[in-house]
Amino acid sequence: MSAGLEEGTDAAAPVVDPDYPVTPVPLHARKSFFSLAVVLLGFTVFTPTMLAGAALGNAFRLDGLLGVILLGSVILGAYVAVLGWIGARTGLTTVVMARYVLGTSGSRFASLLLGGTQVGWYGVIIGTVGALTAQAFGWESYAAEATVMVLASALMCLTACYGYRGMYWVSLVSTPLILVLALWVLQRSLDEVGGWGGLADVEPGGTMTLAVAVTTVVGTFVSAGTQTPNWTRFARRGRHAVLACCIGFLIGNGLMIFFGAVGAMTFGEGDFVLVLYQLGLVGWGLFLLFGNLWKSNADTAYAFGVAGAAMFDKPSKIPFVVGGSVIGTALALLGVHEHLVDYLVLLGIFVPPLGGVIIGDYLGRWRAGMPEGAALPRVDLPVLGCYVVASALAWGSDHLGIGIPPVVGILAAAALAYAVGRARVTRGAARR
Repeated sequence: MSAGLEEGTDAAAPVVDPDYPVTPVPLHARKSFFSLAVVLLGFTVFTPTMLAGAALGNAFRLDGLLGVILLGSVILGAYVAVLGWIGARTGLTTVVMARYVLGTSGSRFASLLLGGTQVGWYGVIIGTVGALTAQAFGWESYAAEATVMVLASALMCLTACYGYRGMYWVSLVSTPLILVLALWVLQRSLDEVGGWGGLADVEPGGTMTLAVAVTTVVGTFVSAGTQTPNWTRFARRGRHAVLACCIGFLIGNGLMIFFGAVGAMTFGEGDFVLVLYQLGLVGWGLFLLFGNLWKSNADTAYAFGVAGAAMFDKPSKIPFVVGGSVIGTALALLGVHEHLVDYLVLLGIFVPPLGGVIIGDYLGRWRAGMPEGAALPRVDLPVLGCYVVASALAWGSDHLGIGIPPVVGILAAAALAYAVGRARVTRGAARR
């Protein structure tokens, strides 16, 4: 697929799936900037992100808190925006781009890593929906909680099967309402401490280093952000993808972290759903819970659907959306959501270097285009080695407390892959 797709001609070919999970999105199927911004903002307006904000709110005064959120959001937004730009230029999902980076068989590792992570998160969110609904109504019956999990999963799965169109409409309706509700809770929180001046006077109850704090902000969406090309490949222009990523990951994600921090500083509770419960507004709390997690988990199901289609080279994502949803729901019913979060956070160390090698290899080798039908190795060992080294550095950064692990992994992977790609281009030019 040519990197200059925007200016090229488009010969639409018949496909089984209108979301083009394993082929470039043709120009006639591209979406408007507004549509893309709605989907990405809906993707990042995610209430569990507030829990990360709560940890920051307990460790920083207001001025330091704002600096940490801004720095972390800029790092996250820049990384995601570059990946999103590549997705718009190529028209490909993250896992399909991995074929050009890791090889046809090596890319299956990327599909397994990204798809597996998303199936796990899907189970966590389904379990959260069931648990918080049961808490709202005071249910002690596990059967009632399990019924909510199954019904919620069916709704999210169906939305994901509709693909980009389904996620757009859910986000268009629910995201503005959720933001309005969150802003109202923010105002109630400020009233609790006497306004912005009172909030600035709140003393933190804990401590956290700057590196850990920024890692917390970046880590909220760096793994999911690695799959941003799944949506930005529908952009008509590369700059549309970049701006939509900034709206989603700088503004949307940053706001959710800030909301969680304020909730912790005022009510001692980062999740606005639980704040609404405390205020006796159970109905609004349930609306915020379902409206938010419905659209976010539909995005998650879509992500593992296209990962499965790429892994098995199938033209439709739907069987993998359904299969992954069933597995995720089974994990939730077994209670795995209570123990899975630490494992998924660990994967957050190993997922960002994958995005780094895609960025570095694209800039070093594929700027002229990722042509369909190109001769690709089964496993590209040099680039895979770049990923392994970068992941080891990120892991070491986390365990030694040196630097910001996701940033270390991304930068190391991008630099190494870029060097390998440029060396290959130079050798190819010398042979000619």
